[in-house]
Amino acid sequence: MGMFILRILLLMATGSSGFFLGQQVSQLPESSLWGMGIGLFIGILVILFERGIKQMPLKVVVGGAIGLVLGLMLANLLTSAFFTGLFERLEVNFSAYVLINSALGYLGLILGIKKGKEFEPTKISWFSKGVPQGSNGHKVLDTSVIIDGRIADICDTGFMEGTFIIPQFILQELRHIADSSDPLKRGRGRRGLDVLNRIQKQNNLEIKIVDQDYPKIQEVDAKLIALAKDTNAKIITNDFNLNKVAELQGIPVLNINQLFNALKPVVLPGEIMNVKILKEGKEPGQGVAYLDDGTMVVVDNARRYMGKNVDVSVTSVLQTTAGRMIFTLLKEDAPENFYQSFNH
Repeated sequence: MGMFILRILLLMATGSSGFFLGQQVSQLPESSLWGMGIGLFIGILVILFERGIKQMPLKVVVGGAIGLVLGLMLANLLTSAFFTGLFERLEVNFSAYVLINSALGYLGLILGIKKGKEFEPTKISWFSKGVPQGSNGHKVLDTSVIIDGRIADICDTGFMEGTFIIPQFILQELRHIADSSDPLKRGRGRRGLDVLNRIQKQNNLEIKIVDQDYPKIQEVDAKLIALAKDTNAKIITNDFNLNKVAELQGIPVLNINQLFNALKPVVLPGEIMNVKILKEGKEPGQGVAYLDDGTMVVVDNARRYMGKNVDVSVTSVLQTTAGRMIFTLLKEDAPENFYQSFNH
């Protein structure tokens, strides 16, 4: 609403200025109307330009502005140093100035935009000294980690801080999932929106929703990587493929799955645990239980204790890409010297 009012005021200012300028140029009523029309047209061009640059990264805008200024400065230096006398003799002063300023100003603007896209401050040693990539505290959330929900639990503990960047194309994807005809997808989408609302209530975090988009890029993951590059941010995800692609492009990644695997309780061979047998294992007589964090516990000869709690002794731990598996046997079946060998 505020931007709409500002734009209306701009149109009123440019239109009225054009109207009065038209009156000063000529006393004819048509001149005032033409002046107002030209003023409104200029105001509309300014609004369109403003809306266009809003989608551009800051370094592109700065690069274009610097290029335009340098181009105009060079044009005026050239005209004043070499062509002033020539212009006076040919009586083409105004036209020649417009021509040279337009040409060099345009050239500077285009070169500034092109070079602004290529500019990476972190590649300049004196500029980035002591400031590693991603150290600004900004983090970009992807769709999968929002739907997963564990990020909200981490935020509740106070371990996360800084600014969470959530682009509009991620919100659109969440809304699309929440509006799905598939009940499972619809539930996941709504869960993701609830998680975002929960994160927004955190006092130690700043949630920044950005309109920046990349129309030429189709895949959401590729857009996230481009956004992380432009904002010098880390990516928070639990997507294995996005993790690998981002790391290959030098983007720091915080993987929620890796964090939770690292925080799983450490168990050692010979340790006694109490678990509830929930289902049969793949091997004859095996029972399977689960810890609170979802770790699978395989118990030999425990099928007969289905639905009951039993004491088991850890024999080995297997770490896989899918998680951790703990192999155990019933405490009553473990040899007595098995405990002694691990207690010494």
